[in-house]
Amino acid sequence: MTDRQTLSTTDVVVLGAGPAGLVLGNLLQERGVDCVVLERAERAYVQTRARAGFLAAHTVRILERHGLAEGLLRRGRAHSVCEFRSADGRFRLDYGALGQGERHTVYPQQQLVTDLLTRFLASGGRVEFGTEAVAVLDADTDRPAVTVRGADGRPGRWRARYVAGCDGRHGAARRSLPAGSVRRYHCDHGVTWLGLLAEAPPSLDAVGYAVHERGFAGHMARTSEITRYYLQCERGIPADAWSEERIWDELELRMRGAEYGPLNRGRVVRRGVVDLESDVLEPLRHGSLFLAGDAAGLVSPSAAKGANLAVLQAEILAGALVDDLLHGDSAGLDAYSARCLAYIWRAQEFSHWMIRLLHGSYGTSDGRSLFHDSLRRSRLASLRTSRSLQDWFAEHYVGV
Repeated sequence: MTDRQTLSTTDVVVLGAGPAGLVLGNLLQERGVDCVVLERAERAYVQTRARAGFLAAHTVRILERHGLAEGLLRRGRAHSVCEFRSADGRFRLDYGALGQGERHTVYPQQQLVTDLLTRFLASGGRVEFGTEAVAVLDADTDRPAVTVRGADGRPGRWRARYVAGCDGRHGAARRSLPAGSVRRYHCDHGVTWLGLLAEAPPSLDAVGYAVHERGFAGHMARTSEITRYYLQCERGIPADAWSEERIWDELELRMRGAEYGPLNRGRVVRRGVVDLESDVLEPLRHGSLFLAGDAAGLVSPSAAKGANLAVLQAEILAGALVDDLLHGDSAGLDAYSARCLAYIWRAQEFSHWMIRLLHGSYGTSDGRSLFHDSLRRSRLASLRTSRSLQDWFAEHYVGV
């Protein structure tokens, strides 16, 4: 090990430059806690990778509270309407006028990440791009280490008081957990989406959820010129299996364009296959290693909770780390896992409800599938007519 690697020390090593890692880094930097963010990808990729774009009201308040919301307040768009389409017709739900009266802010995640990264670097923060975290060692001590591999393939090592694993479900933080130290709860929902990003203006002024006998279709505006679509498809299908013409024809059919107006078509610039899964680790701490974001728990994208949970967890963890490192108070760190898991399981419950609401029995027609399809139809009817259910939906759809 070289002298430079030996001297790579800090108070907190943050793994991953996504929303969780960058919010955490900014909040630690703000309070004077020395930290470094290690990110496997290069900066250009980090600032352009498209992810979710719906920020809950509470997420916006967290970012505002810490001076991190300038970009989203200037360029984000308030949104509060869902439109559901099915064989029984369509109905619109203004969830911003229900429940606690809160809305989403539509702001593409890559723009949020760019804002957070720019702010962090401008305030003197350190991000090691092109640096892959290989393993977290000695997490059961008060001097954990992170072994890394640089873009040139050279090994390195960081020593810290704490490590924050914000590097996703396949990252080094999860891989480094000793067998038996955590319990994993996992659910494969048996649903697969073809996720699409199209250079096409939004086709409706709402989030569109289409329930069709051929499968679910979803419409989510990102900007005035970019729209995200989802198509339920067969498990195992390659992302490039469908031509653009077939994609648009299928979207048009499932979203009932002939009845409610044609879709604005455009070039599909990005596509990927998503198997809807959920998982949670308990606890979210092993010694000096803490998990946040997708490393803590994966929520299916059906309810737009992932980035919002990540920001919330980052704020909770940042406050706890500051209390411990600057004031010798470890109560926040001791309570971190239980606090975050309460939010995670609430989000998981709503996500599961949404999956059952939107997806039928794709490609099957036995008695059991027909029964569940009828239940789904009943749920949609209840959501259309029941004010109490609408209030519940609004509170959980926007809330974290």
